[in-house]
Amino acid sequence: MSRLRFPIVSLLVAGVVSAPSFAMPSRAISDLGTPVHDGIPDARPQARGADRTIAIGADTKHVNVEGGEIVRFTVGGNAFEWLFDTYGTGRVFDLKEIAPAGTLDGRDIKVYVSPDPLYSSG
Repeated sequence: MSRLRFPIVSLLVAGVVSAPSFAMPSRAISDLGTPVHDGIPDARPQARGADRTIAIGADTKHVNVEGGEIVRFTVGGNAFEWLFDTYGTGRVFDLKEIAPAGTLDGRDIKVYVSPDPLYSSG
């Protein structure tokens, strides 16, 4: 009986230890922010709409956003929202890294993220 008990206890412990990993957001990219689905950021329980909308046109080369901002990007007939919950002094990355596949048709658009004013001293 004790031989059977050890594997069962081991499985229970493994399940409890791994449970937090199943609670993680489905597509968190911690350095770049968090995707927003149906107006709710994956990492935040409260509903909050986009702070502003940025239309990506054929000639768009870069966009400027602020840390802590939820931005709705519109590209042609497509749209997606992103929470820029980044940390540090600012980030620069390509919008393709967070846009849904095929949305930008391979275009390079730089995202410049300024620090969240909530955490800036001065």
